[in-house]
Amino acid sequence: MAVSEGLAIGALARRTGLAVSAIRYYEAQGLISPWRNAGGQRRYQRADIRRLSFVMIAQQFGLTLPEIREVLLELPGNRTPTPQDWKNISEGLRTRLDQRIDTLMRLRDNLDGCIGCGCLSLPKCKLYNPDDRAKSHGSGPRYLMGDAPEA
Repeated sequence: MAVSEGLAIGALARRTGLAVSAIRYYEAQGLISPWRNAGGQRRYQRADIRRLSFVMIAQQFGLTLPEIREVLLELPGNRTPTPQDWKNISEGLRTRLDQRIDTLMRLRDNLDGCIGCGCLSLPKCKLYNPDDRAKSHGSGPRYLMGDAPEA
């Protein structure tokens, strides 16, 4: 296949592991932009494999499709993105990813103890969150969200 012919949607689906319907959905969401050949069939750039791979990974890290679309808009639409283009995106996401990593580490390290949610169902809750003091910081699992138990 010549590069100018592009990839058929089935080939893109096989390479990414996505269903054809998912690829069409991502297209409708503005995450990729195929063109149509003379027969009216969608054709994709090989670079769309990486774009869709990024979409899948970014979703696993909790980014929404609108957030992902915003990030992908930073990539050039008229050429294959370079390593520097992807580096710029990586640097832009670094703070957000670091925050999520911190939250996941707190979850991993503290889920078996009091998380400040107000349930008061574990023995440690009575020690770390007596009378649900954590609620003064707001709703949700306050200690997993970064608040410290009061001394």
